Amino acid sequence: MQPISLETLLANVGHEVGVSPWRDVTQHMIDLFADATDDHQFIHCDPERAARETPFGGTIAHGFLSLSLLSTMAFETLPPLEKSKMGVNHGFDQVRFLAPVKTGSRIRTRFVLADVKARPSGWVQMMHDVTIEIEGSAKPALTARWLTLTFIEP
Repeated sequence: MQPISLETLLANVGHEVGVSPWRDVTQHMIDLFADATDDHQFIHCDPERAARETPFGGTIAHGFLSLSLLSTMAFETLPPLEKSKMGVNHGFDQVRFLAPVKTGSRIRTRFVLADVKARPSGWVQMMHDVTIEIEGSAKPALTARWLTLTFIEP
């Protein structure tokens, strides 16, 4: 993906700037996330019990797993800034989990560039309104305002 200039980035404020490819959410992925976070609640890790005791019909992904996939979906969707040296998460102004991501679902993210602030220090703050969609679902998995920082060469 070709890098874009700061001027091009600024011109895109208020517009949808990308839609990621669909990504499968597997039980293996959910189990690895559970191991990494020590969150082994049965709704995520026990397919038989989750099928019996929840309204979901089986296991669901952790909300924070879906949220954490934003980084990779952004990397594969959004062009880098020219002369960028690195990027970091800066936080979220809002996160809302709206629908469960059932195991075996496919998700993707829509990115709307809400704002850009170029700082004299070389840091560029970007705010994206993101929506993680679930294939075949009218409700998204989540919506958020995501803040990132990219450092560009002065």
